[in-house]
Amino acid sequence: MSSSFIMAIDQGTTSSRTCIINQAGGLVAEARETFKQIFPKPGWVEHDPEDIWYSTQRSMRLALEKAGIKGSQIRAIGITNQRETVMLWDAKTHKAVYNAIVWQCRRTQELCERLKKNKKEKMITAKTGLVLDPYFSATKIQWLLKNVAGAAKKARDGELRVGTVDTFLLWKLTSGAVHKTDVSNASRTMLMNIHTGWWDDELLKLFSVPEAILPEICPSNADFGRTQGLGFLPDGIPITGIVGDQQAALFGQACYDAGEAKCTFGTGSFLLLNTGKKAVKSKNKLLTTIAWRLKDQEMTYALEGGAFVCGAAVQWLRDGLGLFQQSSDVEALAKTVDSTDGVEFVPALTGLGAPHWKPEARGVICGLTRGSTKAHIARATLEAMALQNVDILVTMQKDMGKKLKGVRVDGGAAANDLLMQMQADYCGVNVIRPQNLETTALGAAFMAGLGAGVWKDLKEIQRVWQMDKEFKVKMSSKDRNARMVRWQNALKRV
Repeated sequence: MSSSFIMAIDQGTTSSRTCIINQAGGLVAEARETFKQIFPKPGWVEHDPEDIWYSTQRSMRLALEKAGIKGSQIRAIGITNQRETVMLWDAKTHKAVYNAIVWQCRRTQELCERLKKNKKEKMITAKTGLVLDPYFSATKIQWLLKNVAGAAKKARDGELRVGTVDTFLLWKLTSGAVHKTDVSNASRTMLMNIHTGWWDDELLKLFSVPEAILPEICPSNADFGRTQGLGFLPDGIPITGIVGDQQAALFGQACYDAGEAKCTFGTGSFLLLNTGKKAVKSKNKLLTTIAWRLKDQEMTYALEGGAFVCGAAVQWLRDGLGLFQQSSDVEALAKTVDSTDGVEFVPALTGLGAPHWKPEARGVICGLTRGSTKAHIARATLEAMALQNVDILVTMQKDMGKKLKGVRVDGGAAANDLLMQMQADYCGVNVIRPQNLETTALGAAFMAGLGAGVWKDLKEIQRVWQMDKEFKVKMSSKDRNARMVRWQNALKRV
């Protein structure tokens, strides 16, 4: 048991976090290190890759210290990450040639519009399951190769490497020995054919990306390599799990059967529905994505819908409007009123995601009167966080042709009882909260543990998962329908 700890690296949009997980699936220790957000122009979002690497290393060191264990006691390492964010680096110096372009960044909107006019979206969606939007990595890579001096030539000469954050961290953890990714992250680049499981020649040509600079695509619980030259960890620790953050949450929620769904409340909110071995084509602008592929098994697919701004809306109330000092204060403030009193907030602060896909949309607060207070705005924000997810869930049910029995929830805001009850009432399905809300890191640990043999199969992992509370539907269908009409009217204003 002493050597059965798993280190799960959870590299997110605003912080890098490391969790130490034991064989019982319990959280032994965690450490988080925030890093700077860079906004060079309106709609542009960047990260310094060195900030990402420094914050990741520091969180790893601190987690080991908090756990009171040595690096030699780590059995395996799992990585989960913000998915569509990309970076380009020099293969010899290991230094990035430009800042990471973050998934939230909208700089490539014109490129996407041009491709739509050239009628390329249908082909792209058929191969990748994605809609043509700046959210995904391909146009970001295209922008880097075009706008960074000398990058296109260096890429053609094989001097550069490109990757999502998992690939960059793997490169750093192995001192440049390994350039790989997993199927879940690769499926978010818009360069991978989700039906073949490999980079697609037609897409590479369309986006002018040389295959030589891309990582090798592997199963999610593959043997990705060994630690090397880190100092704070011994050489030779196996890295046996990589999975994108939302797929990691689905895996950490033990949603292993087709028809099981989860919703993660983070910077944005993301719903994923396991569709099993079938890549269900959405007729309603949801994404068809790869959930994971385990070694020697077929691909597992999922339907996904994401709202770009969820917890970030609460952060904006805190930092932008100064309505309270801590994000956790929003629940108490919202509870001081019984309703929003007509106030509606559509938090389209970085555009609208699924199922609307309106990158040009901007946030709206409407229905204000002289009697409106910050409490009404706080409550309207929580309601909006839940209502966005209803739009996605209803669309999922249409694509699947059946109603879901329940949704498992996770992420920081899932601790908010008021929000979770709103979610159950507005969705019309029960909301199930696990004991461990940090299921993204747990999913990375489960994946790595599966790869390293800590757990022998999925059934063994399912026995580890534990429920905390079930929020049952209390709202009548009549009241729910009336609430959705008000929400839909507010959406028309953005």
